[in-house]
Amino acid sequence: MQPIAPAGRPGSVRTRLYHVIFGHESSAGKTFDVVLLVAILASVAAVMMESVRPFREEYGSLLRAAEWIFTVLFTIEYLARLWTVKRPSSYAFSFFGVVDLLAVLPTYVSVLLPGGQVLAVVRILRVVRVFRILKLAQFVGEAHVLAAALRSARYKITVFLISVVSIVVVVGAMMYLVEGPAAGFTSIPRGMYWAIVTLTTVGYGDIAPVSPFGQALASLVMIMGYAIIAVPTGIVTVELSRQPGPATSAAPARLCPSCGRPDADPQARFCRYCGNELPPTPSGVVGRPAPAGEGAPSGRPEGA
Repeated sequence: MQPIAPAGRPGSVRTRLYHVIFGHESSAGKTFDVVLLVAILASVAAVMMESVRPFREEYGSLLRAAEWIFTVLFTIEYLARLWTVKRPSSYAFSFFGVVDLLAVLPTYVSVLLPGGQVLAVVRILRVVRVFRILKLAQFVGEAHVLAAALRSARYKITVFLISVVSIVVVVGAMMYLVEGPAAGFTSIPRGMYWAIVTLTTVGYGDIAPVSPFGQALASLVMIMGYAIIAVPTGIVTVELSRQPGPATSAAPARLCPSCGRPDADPQARFCRYCGNELPPTPSGVVGRPAPAGEGAPSGRPEGA
């Protein structure tokens, strides 16, 4: 969760810069986000082009210079974010804070470990901010529903994975015993690798059983693979059907423009999750005006 409190006094340089970097309602904030997204996409494209040999041989020095320019700019932006927030540690250990840090580290690491700059493609995760720019916060609410379904199904999925691993170990050992090194099954781990490839219906074909019993066992594993693929899908689908949607209350839910979470309370003035001010109540919803302070978060907002 992003921090919501600026470090400076109202009207100060730090506060104004905070609203430009973290805000999205003003024209300056929108412009900053759009420029940032363009820079992120351009930097990732430069890293990808450098991995192509013809481009690297002809434009290698130019691409490396561009990568360093982008890295310096992203470093300045990261330090500015830390400087403008009230609690820098909250931002540094948030999702976006960690991603922003990982976006600049690979280029510096490449000084000691050549080739490490390719890991800079992790900065593509920063384009998640497009939700905020394009007013797609409602999709974040749907993401919360999916995450809740996965949390509810975690024990079923764990049991399923344990069962799959057990099958892989048993089948791998049997193929090692039946086929042996002559067919490419030089060890039990090698047999487990074949079992995983076959069970997932990938079938690379680098190793294959040649004996009748091994082929019969392989056929059984292939058929079993189709059934196994359907199990986690069914588990998650059932849990999704049990989850309430982001707006199932009697009152239409309002989405927080900052964190994207829904709030169906027509009397709330502030988001109960992050503390930012909510948009006006949708028309047609009857509710008394909230007294001063009502609807504000009871404790310290998350990430503050």
